Amino acid sequence: MRVRSFGPLLPLASAASLSLVLAASAAAQTLPAIFPAPVSAKLTGEPLTLGDTVVLVQAGKPDAETEALVRRVLADAGVARIRTAAHLPARLDATYLVLGTGDSPLVGNALARAGATLPGQDEGYALATRAVDGGTLIVLAGKDGDGLYHAAHTLRQIVTGPGVPALTIADYPAMPVRGTIEGFYGKHWSMAERASHIGFLAGLKANTYIYSPKDEPFARDRWRDPYPAETLAQLDGLVEAANRQHVNFVYAISPGPSICYSSPADLDAIRRKFNAMRGIGVRSFYVALDDIEYTKWNCPGDEAAFGAPGQKAAASAQAKLLNAVQADLVAANDRGSLIMVPTEYYNATESPYKATLRKELDPRVVVQWTGTDVVPPSISVADARNATKAFGRKTLLWDNYPVNDYRESAGRLLLAPYARREAGLSAQLSGVVSNPMNQEAASRPAVMGLVAFAWNDRGYDADRTWHAAARYLAGGDSQVTAALLAFFDTQHLAPTFGTLPWQPQAPRLKALIDNTRDALASGDAAVQAEALDGLAAAAEQLATAPDLIRAGVVVPGFVAESAPWLDATALWGRALKLTVSGLVAALDPAGEDTATRLFAEAGGLAKKAEAIHSIPGAVRFDGPIKIADGVLDTFVRDAPGLVLPESAR
Repeated sequence: MRVRSFGPLLPLASAASLSLVLAASAAAQTLPAIFPAPVSAKLTGEPLTLGDTVVLVQAGKPDAETEALVRRVLADAGVARIRTAAHLPARLDATYLVLGTGDSPLVGNALARAGATLPGQDEGYALATRAVDGGTLIVLAGKDGDGLYHAAHTLRQIVTGPGVPALTIADYPAMPVRGTIEGFYGKHWSMAERASHIGFLAGLKANTYIYSPKDEPFARDRWRDPYPAETLAQLDGLVEAANRQHVNFVYAISPGPSICYSSPADLDAIRRKFNAMRGIGVRSFYVALDDIEYTKWNCPGDEAAFGAPGQKAAASAQAKLLNAVQADLVAANDRGSLIMVPTEYYNATESPYKATLRKELDPRVVVQWTGTDVVPPSISVADARNATKAFGRKTLLWDNYPVNDYRESAGRLLLAPYARREAGLSAQLSGVVSNPMNQEAASRPAVMGLVAFAWNDRGYDADRTWHAAARYLAGGDSQVTAALLAFFDTQHLAPTFGTLPWQPQAPRLKALIDNTRDALASGDAAVQAEALDGLAAAAEQLATAPDLIRAGVVVPGFVAESAPWLDATALWGRALKLTVSGLVAALDPAGEDTATRLFAEAGGLAKKAEAIHSIPGAVRFDGPIKIADGVLDTFVRDAPGLVLPESAR
């Protein structure tokens, strides 16, 4: 299938699959599915037809990416000719599309004729489609350039073939900052993966990508050293792609392991690094001071300047450094404020460190916070309010999901929906960014949920967005979508740094297995047959899902990143099929020998599946692949004992 591109640095399949999955159904008078969910969307009439020709009426000159996106949407919908005009005629006799920001009288007039109102919030937009006179009026109006770009991406979602629903949308983000931070340890993303991810974010109206890979030497261990020319040129291309697609590229430096806070030379080194990044178009900056000690100094001068090492002294030293960098940003007219992640980033408990930082840190500096723990099981409005109190400002949430760079996540992909973050957090946070996995493409289901939550936390539906993420990866194919959801279920467990996960493993499969156990215990043949039929269908789906996924997923990288998990899933699916067949045989008075053989074959496949390991070097902690662990493996092991005497096992 040949599909359209969202720009030269975004792979064709990635962009098109996002477009396909987010498209509305063609059914008449049905409100289209839009992700993130808009604040307000209402049908206003019968579906409209674009026709062969559309007249594009531009108020001023929108940026090239917005105009190009609109033109691609129209061309893909079958519009053969796009004419341009400077004004709307008094009477419409064709399809007219008005594109511009709300400060234009032309746009204001078009909104009035379409019966729409433009929200006043930053990045807000209005989109209206209506039959007017003998023609069709489509209005894309942005509060600003970012809002207009978001409107164009919503148009991409609602145009289905030659048609478009008659509707009005008024939409704006709940949180000012929405996106991802490449902030994990271990193998970092390639430049191509980063470019693809930025395009993915743009299509979901996210606006932030923070470049902070922990094992990137020139951002952490060798932070004082300039980038090699080749690397700087690659970063230049990445920044250009982000700026073009209305995603703020934030450059982060992590000097904490070796910084001498009192050293003018080290402050100058940060300034040199940031100036070099300004030279390639970066206008937002970040200093990371996480995962370091404050019980010792890195140089004797710091003890002379700030006293004996400790929480209060560390906070004073950090504040002094960060305040100087914040002043540099103001002098350079950079975008927004400096962002920092503190050494105490994972709770809101009062401490000498937080009290000193609250008192001495420039109030314009944005503080990141990961919640009530490094990987919190939930985040409530009260938690965020406590963080605001502790740090003296609204925090920017660094959500450590679906990151898998810690030991408890070994052998896992983290594919559960983004959940257990309370609606209303937008009132207490300055934004939220996901720390994703080492596997970029496989991170997208969770990231899609996070950015949808950040856009509209009160209208967010975790399961619905999760299903949309599967459709996105599948390019809209229903069979591949179902296969992906079955696979996602086997990777539903979300670990913490402790022994208890914050999301359970394989809830859909577990429900079927629990039902089967209960049915077997009931002794009712009809109930047993029904339960076994349901479990057999799930086993068949698991066994065949990997081939469907390999053949049908349209996002580059997902299949390669997931390869060992797909291999193991196929084996576990076959093992479960044999197990169900063994249970059926065992319920036949003459089937004991057959059941014993089938159970043994299932056990052999299970051992093969358990021997599969993660891709060496792909993650920080390698390990055996886990597929619905604690659910599927337990059942395959327990099944013989549910129906056979011990002597037959």
